[in-house]
Parts: sequence; C-alpha cells; structure tokens
Amino acid sequence: MANTADIKNGLVINHNHGLWQVIEFLHVKPGKGAAFVRTKLKNLATGKVVDHTFNAGVKIEPVRIEVHEYQYIYNDDDIYYFMNLESFEQIPVQRMVINSPEFLKDGSVCKLQFHAAEERVLSCELPTHVETEITYTEPGIKGDTATNTMKPATTDTGVEIRVPLFINTGDLVKVDTRTKDYVERVKK
Repeated sequence: MANTADIKNGLVINHNHGLWQVIEFLHVKPGKGAAFVRTKLKNLATGKVVDHTFNAGVKIEPVRIEVHEYQYIYNDDDIYYFMNLESFEQIPVQRMVINSPEFLKDGSVCKLQFHAAEERVLSCELPTHVETEITYTEPGIKGDTATNTMKPATTDTGVEIRVPLFINTGDLVKVDTRTKDYVERVKK
C-alpha cells in the first residue's frame, strides 16, 4: 500500500471500483487546516476524466501497468488480433479498448497497456500520426494553396477526413489519429 505522498503523473490506482490513471496532481498545504492532494484522474475503462481530492496521508492502491509493442495482424468483427514482436504470441483485443481502430492497417505497430497482475489488455494506442493513401476525393485545383478551404476525402482504410483542395486521389497524407485531422502531404 502507498499513500498520497507517492502520487505522480501516470500512476494507475485502484479507486472507486475501477482503474484510474493520474493525469495531474497538486500537493496543497493551506495555512489553516490539513494538507490535501488535488488530482485529475482518467478512468481507463471509459476514458472519463474527473477531479478528485485526497486528504494527505490517505492510503491508495497502486496498480502495476506494463506497456509492450504489438503488431496488428487482422480482425474478426469486434475482436482484433495482435502479435508480440518478441515472442510472436498472438492475443485478441476488444475493439472498444483501441483508440482509433479505423486507422489500423496490417502490420501497424501499436502500444498495448496491460494490467500486470491480471494479464489483461487495458488500452491499445496507435501512433499519433499515420500515413494513409487517399482513395477518393474530388479533383484538386492546381495552385489553390492560399486558402484554408477543405474538402472531403476517403482514405485506404475507409475513413472520411477533410483535406486541402490541392490533395488528389492517390496522394499519401499524414493524419492525426486522435482528432482525425489532416496534418500534411507526404512526399513519395
């Protein structure tokens, strides 16, 4: 068991019948009254972020988390299969724990977060940016780069994103997996 003095960013604790990750914390020692720790916690199951205040010295239950790189192989409906790059062991992962499953391509390398004691997958993080090919968009207009106007485009994984007017079918673009926003065109 640990106490509030051990709280740090990234720490995962068992709290209110769930696993919560500390995003921010602040030790407060007011001039009058007892000290406390103000935290911002993220629920690993739902992604919900809440503010919570712990009194100083309260016992907390830290949970050991491990992160490993796995390679995406294939999916069967809502079950995605990943392979460990070191042991070649294959594991199934539920779609709901993957941050942007629509951007997964065969061979994509992702970081899987495991609950060490229970050996279960808590989350699957894709890289922040992925390169994807545009399979369909309206024809581009040559020289139209001065405006910030965007048009719809479909990627090779089937995701519809918004791209600048000068992007054409067949172009390779970099996309932010967190927001599904166009970042830049990639030179071939």
